[in-house]
Amino acid sequence: MPSLLVNIDVPDVAAAEGFYVRAFGFTVGRRIGPGAVELLGAGVPLYLLQKAAGTPVSAASSARRDYGRHWTPVHLDVVVDEVEPALARALAEGATVEGPIREAVWGRMALLADPWGHGVCIVQFKGRGYDELISPAT
Repeated sequence: MPSLLVNIDVPDVAAAEGFYVRAFGFTVGRRIGPGAVELLGAGVPLYLLQKAAGTPVSAASSARRDYGRHWTPVHLDVVVDEVEPALARALAEGATVEGPIREAVWGRMALLADPWGHGVCIVQFKGRGYDELISPAT
């Protein structure tokens, strides 16, 4: 069975560690050299990898790392008990909110960007969570 690791490139591992620990309550697992740290508490390990802005994203691409707000189809959803306190912590640590809190039958969600431009959603489930969308309660 495959497993999943999440990696996030950041220009400053120490600053990113502080953000994710203080904003979302992750804990430090291992330090993997001076440019990488493992964060735990999300169900899968989250690795912060120091990569300077402007460096190539791969040997096969001409794209360069840019830590301004950018869109990608992959983002983090951080599941919390309550949106407002988690959002307040994230904003205090430098996140940028990208709209009002959204309400849905499955729960509530706040969209934001971390200080390095990565998309992050804060999700609070209610009732049966996503199952509210697919099957009636029994």
